This record gives sequence, structure tokens and C-alpha cells, in this order.
Amino acid sequence: MNIFIAEIIGTALMILLGNGVVATCVLKGTKCGDGAHWLIITTAWAFAVFVGVTVAGPISGAHLNPAVTLGLVLSGKLHSNLMPIYFAGELIGAMLGAFLVYIFYKEHFKITEDNKVRAACFCTSPAIRKYSSNFFSEMLGSFVLIFVILHISEASISINIDSSAQVGLGSIGALPVAILVWVIGLSLGSTTGYAINPARDLGPRIVLSMLPLKANCDWAYSWVPIVGPFIGAALASLVYDILY
Repeated sequence: MNIFIAEIIGTALMILLGNGVVATCVLKGTKCGDGAHWLIITTAWAFAVFVGVTVAGPISGAHLNPAVTLGLVLSGKLHSNLMPIYFAGELIGAMLGAFLVYIFYKEHFKITEDNKVRAACFCTSPAIRKYSSNFFSEMLGSFVLIFVILHISEASISINIDSSAQVGLGSIGALPVAILVWVIGLSLGSTTGYAINPARDLGPRIVLSMLPLKANCDWAYSWVPIVGPFIGAALASLVYDILY
């Protein structure tokens, strides 16, 4: 139960701050001014990851991402029977964080007419829609994320897979992971918005579908930021196990 709650809180904080910076940059009437600012967005998303990992790390290892959980399971660093607990906490946390973004920026959503801009505050979308390229972007970005995370977790944390309290990264890995997410966003994020996290995209997309914003949830694209990160995580785990 502690793992479940920690993943909810850590993921909710990450989404609140991560999608919150998107909202402050693109919605009308904020003090940031209209128009996206990629450096601001990628930087704040990195710091949002830092916050989430710092809070949840000592309890759950702060996966905050089903792709991270899958990568750790496939690498033998996490017992598979804990995977549903992590997945549920991450998805619920992402939904909670997205709903808090809506509540916080509700008045700005009201004066923003562009439904694509509204949707951008919740879920990702491609700059150029070509599913094969979009899938590759999400897969490669997630591969880099998980491959490096496996190194960080190996160097920082000793994990006992027979323990009921599993650890992924912990607060020791908060800053390295934040820097990792930052560089992925800056270098590989501009094609799809770098979900690199199925819960980060699916949870807010579900929330968006239930809100009175009349924004297109684009379910036809939604499989890309779900399947791509999982495949990237599986490949990262495979390569890591072969090399190490």
C-alpha cells in the first residue's frame, strides 16, 4: 500500500508541475505570455521529475512511469508481482495531476479558444503526423531513458527482489534522472512532445476526455506514446542484460 500511495503522489506531483508549465506557456492570460517556450517547458519538466523522484523515491523507488517499472522487471531488479501495483499508482497519479492542472488553470482554459492548445496541456501530439516516425521517436527516447536509468539504479541502489518494499531509483537518483529527462526533451523531444511514459500520456488523456473542454483527445494517436515507451523499455533491458 505504501508503494501504491507513493507512486500516486510522486506521479501526481510530476504531472502537475510538468503539464502545469505547458499550461503556463500556452494558455491565454498567464504572466508567461502566449506562445510555447521549449526551453522553459523542458527545464520545468526535468525539475518536475526531480520533485516526483525525491518525494516517492525513499518509499517506492519513484518509478512514476510504467516503462521504468517494466524495464526494472525485465532486468530482474523488481519482482513482477509488484508491477500491477506500480502501474495502477502511476496511472491514477497521472490522472490526479492532470485534473489538478485543470482546476489550477480553469479560468485560463475558459479564455483559450484553440482546442489544440487546450489538449496540449494534457497529452502529447506529433509535430508531423507519421505513425512510423512518431513511434520510433517515442521508442528511441524511452530506450535512452531506461538504458541510462538501469545504470543509475545499478550504481546507486542495492535492490532485493525478494523484498516487499522495492526500490527503483530512490532520492539518490533524483538529480541524474532529472538531467537525463532534460537532455532527452531538448534533443529528442520536439518531434512528439516526448511522452516517454505511457501513464504520463494516457492518464491526462483520459481526464481530458471527461472534462468540458471540447478538445480533441486524438485517441487514434494515443497508442504511440503507450506502445513506443514499452518497446523502448524492453529493448533497453535486453541490451543492458547482454552488455552487462
